[in-house]
Amino acid sequence: MNSKNDLRDGELELINKYTRRSFSQDEIYTFSVILCDNEIDRDFERFSDKALYDLEKLFVGVTGVMDHDPKSRNQSARIFSCCVEAPQGRTTSDGRDYLRLLARAYVPVAQCSRDLITMIDSGIKKEVSVGCSVRKRICSVCGGNNDICGHIRGRDYDGLKCCAILDEPTDAYEWSFVAVPAQRAAGVTKNYEKGVMNMDIEKRLSEGGELTFSPDEVRMLSERLRTLSEKAADGEAYRRKLETDISKAAAVALPELKKDTLGFITSKMSAVQLEELCSVLGKKAASVMPLRPQIFSSAAAGKTDNSEFKNI
Repeated sequence: MNSKNDLRDGELELINKYTRRSFSQDEIYTFSVILCDNEIDRDFERFSDKALYDLEKLFVGVTGVMDHDPKSRNQSARIFSCCVEAPQGRTTSDGRDYLRLLARAYVPVAQCSRDLITMIDSGIKKEVSVGCSVRKRICSVCGGNNDICGHIRGRDYDGLKCCAILDEPTDAYEWSFVAVPAQRAAGVTKNYEKGVMNMDIEKRLSEGGELTFSPDEVRMLSERLRTLSEKAADGEAYRRKLETDISKAAAVALPELKKDTLGFITSKMSAVQLEELCSVLGKKAASVMPLRPQIFSSAAAGKTDNSEFKNI
């Protein structure tokens, strides 16, 4: 954040495009703020480079609020210019050229804004988060739709960390001062238009109470529930297969273990734990195979002393 004396050449004219009368330099407080970047954030999402350049245009003129609460009394500042920057020599955590979206914003110097100006100058009001809509959430592993491709955000696949790449922004509707942003350098709250429940809806659901949803949000919720139901069915089928394989392997590796006891144990285990148990029992069963019944023919095995039936 910069002080009000940081008003640069030509900026007063840009600011006065948004005012009802012309303001002088002494009546305006200006500051710079990083809105978002192309780094992977705490939600394992990131903006594509192209998305940042699209947002560069969309955020000009957008008002700033507090904690994403879009009430008029929470309006705090307005962006009058915006640009994408590429700090020299800086790269992202996965080795790409680092880009960030830097905005210039203004606040009128008035009695009602003095506390905010003080909070900005003191570094208390610093972290921000943006509200925007995007059309695509691309999987960094397979390039498909990350919400249905099956790759899990945050998990490594052959050394590549999965994340959702946010692309094709369609709207930038607000930016907010927040306490804990999703992006480490700034913060971002996302809304996905194509059948994915946005972060704001999830927050409202978690808070409980009486809720009202728009037709678009209802469609998002319905599609999200359908996708989750399909994934849940696939997960149940996979779990049943693991339990069946464990039961077969245990019959060979641990014949003394009762089937009901094994079923009780596996019912309490996660899918990852079932996979581990299946692997261990499978190896144990393989080590004692093939089983040979008591009436196995000694002649077939090239033996004639009937030692199988003798007490030694």
